[in-house]
Amino acid sequence: MTRRTEWPGTEGGGAGSESAMEPVANASGPGAGAGGRGAGRGSRSRTEDRGSPFSSRAGKGEPLDPVEQARTICLRLLTGTPRTRKQLADALRKREIPDEAAEEVLSRFEDVGLIDDAAFADAWVESRHHGRGLARRALVRELRTKGVDPTVIDEAVGQLDSEQEEETARALVARKLRSTRGLDRDKRLRRLAGMLARKGYGEGMALRVVRQALEEEGEDTDGLDEPF
Repeated sequence: MTRRTEWPGTEGGGAGSESAMEPVANASGPGAGAGGRGAGRGSRSRTEDRGSPFSSRAGKGEPLDPVEQARTICLRLLTGTPRTRKQLADALRKREIPDEAAEEVLSRFEDVGLIDDAAFADAWVESRHHGRGLARRALVRELRTKGVDPTVIDEAVGQLDSEQEEETARALVARKLRSTRGLDRDKRLRRLAGMLARKGYGEGMALRVVRQALEEEGEDTDGLDEPF
């Protein structure tokens, strides 16, 4: 008969499940093997226990519940740091949580709002654009690596329009411009445009923004219409 999993409240939840992760660390203590049997056999058993997250609680006969294991792992990973469903799924797979248990926990967490890839993507775009000056192209790459659905990514980066991107690009160049003074014009161009390219800005926008910044400093920009 399958035991029904109880889901305690999400706030403060997981405290009672902390011991679920302890047996791996404690299995090597005295008496962990079957009472008094061969040392070699007990040593081998302890080694195997340390390598698996599903070792039985030595001497107690209490099997670990993979669902509770998965729940505890997810709560720990989500403490103070939002994560995508894929990031959590990868973490559970790495810890050898069975797929069925992982799916049950991840779906439940989505139902109660502890996993929300759309909110994660929106916050990521807001933070990385205003904090690091990343353009849409770079933001798309980052969100893809975190396993966010392409449709969700498109909606998140849609917060940024071309005008806002260009305004951010100008601010980035203005901050970097002073450090390039004293260099020849072409080297300044390459350095400033390269900085924008690394942050995901397109070639056309980067060239236009850098040229205007150099003109404002009195640089001769003839011939800078060519792609860099």
